[in-house]
Amino acid sequence: MKERLIVAAAALLLAGCGNMKKQSYFRPEVPAPLLPRGTSAQLPPPHTVARGLRLPDDPFVTGVKDGKLLERIPVAVTAALVARGRDRYEIYCVVCHGPGGDGDGVIVRRGFPAPPSYHLQRLVEAPAGHFFQVMTTGFGAMYPYADRVAPADRWAIVAYIRALQLSRRADARLLTAAERGRMEAR
Repeated sequence: MKERLIVAAAALLLAGCGNMKKQSYFRPEVPAPLLPRGTSAQLPPPHTVARGLRLPDDPFVTGVKDGKLLERIPVAVTAALVARGRDRYEIYCVVCHGPGGDGDGVIVRRGFPAPPSYHLQRLVEAPAGHFFQVMTTGFGAMYPYADRVAPADRWAIVAYIRALQLSRRADARLLTAAERGRMEAR
């Protein structure tokens, strides 16, 4: 009896497999009069946000909170973040801004308009959100990088820019003898 039940259940399951292969479905952009837009491609419901993504008006994504540029980087600044920022800076920024942030990149030396040095007092005092906004929307001859550089990487670049700025204003007396030796060797 038990064997017959198992055989009957297996037969029913196998009978359904053929129907699964012959399902009707809509190809993308094919007219589908029963669906709301009349096409098989439907928009997601309003206010849908993909998992793991931030809302479009999140300060992390915009660099702005309550209508003001963020003063500080909205994530913990760690050595790993600065290292990531340096990596991204060397890919996207160094050609114009130069390795030290002086605005003397290789294309500037070939005639492209020079960006301002990150070491100007007004940029040292600028809020972190300023750099993020400039990367996001562009400024002057610089085109926007919002579609090329993710928000997390833009903040990492801001952290690296701050490290470049700090490197010019740091008090060498605060370094250990070994650190001073490494610095002088360079």
